[in-house]
Amino acid sequence: MAGIYISWPFCAQKCTYCNFASGVQPKGLEERYLAALKLEIAKANLSDYGDTLYLGGGTPSGMEPPAIDQLAASLPNTWREATLEAAPGSLTPERVRAWLRLGIDRVSLGVQSFVRAELARTGRKHDAATVERDVALLRAEGIHKINLDLIAGLPGQTAESWQSSLDALAAHNVPHASVYMLEVDDDSRLGSEILLGGKRYGAFDVPGDDQIATFYETAVEQFERHGIHRYEISNFARPGAESLHNLKYWHREPYLGFGSDAHSFDGTTRWQNVETAVDYVAKSEAGESFRAESSCPDPIEEKFFVGLRLTEGVNPDASDWLRYGPALERHLSTGMMERADGRLRLTSRGIMVSNEIFQEFLPA
Repeated sequence: MAGIYISWPFCAQKCTYCNFASGVQPKGLEERYLAALKLEIAKANLSDYGDTLYLGGGTPSGMEPPAIDQLAASLPNTWREATLEAAPGSLTPERVRAWLRLGIDRVSLGVQSFVRAELARTGRKHDAATVERDVALLRAEGIHKINLDLIAGLPGQTAESWQSSLDALAAHNVPHASVYMLEVDDDSRLGSEILLGGKRYGAFDVPGDDQIATFYETAVEQFERHGIHRYEISNFARPGAESLHNLKYWHREPYLGFGSDAHSFDGTTRWQNVETAVDYVAKSEAGESFRAESSCPDPIEEKFFVGLRLTEGVNPDASDWLRYGPALERHLSTGMMERADGRLRLTSRGIMVSNEIFQEFLPA
């Protein structure tokens, strides 16, 4: 079966590093958005969907229990895994119990850092004690599949502060962790400031690329010592605790997205909904299609572009070697790739330049 993704793009504040189509929205929009979301779900044929659910954002943990219950009534509850993204400090017993009614059994906490000074510069309001309370609450309510996110490269981050965050994460003994290296692009306030050479949002104090790479490699080594193994470039898990929903993306399996900026894939065609919550609601209330764009990507290109993100790598066939042989041989000879059990995968060196390698499998 395929997966279901639901976008909830509402946040209490917009973090400086965030490059998603989410944030603080006009007052009163949430109720209209929920109505549009329920309508889009009702129009879909979910008979072939429903073994995994991912409720992302934005901050879906900010939804009140009545809204969660309305959403639950619109969906099948046949999940092998159901994940909800949560902002530390937004959890309450009532909300967590509503998540359980929806079938949520996995929560991803966007911690980003355990160092208060680093968090303050991003606009986040929580601290390490907040995360400790949230993890304890989840476990008390019966949710033990917990992921904690960290970002390598936040303004003011040092080797010492990064180690402090890694140690704090390890102390929580969670089965899954994610480490994202700071993305610099003009879709976030911090990224735009860095590209412009400005000083706002701590842009002048962002670690260099080499230091960020060292932070990442330190995390890989420490997680490995704690039995949390890398299975995708940014994702680490104890055996059996990998995200079933996210694996669908990297294995090119079907999934259906609902809400603003949600993406879908039926095995052949990819499509995307309109980007903003305002446009999404307007389309719904006008009776118009939510779809903004669609494409039929080359499955061979995606096999490498997506599959090489995974530690398991890809299994190239004869036609793959005919098409990409020179590039694959070059990366093997330079130590960027390696063979393992008949498969090709990136080495640790290759992961650090993965974006450049991926570009070779995209059309010019």
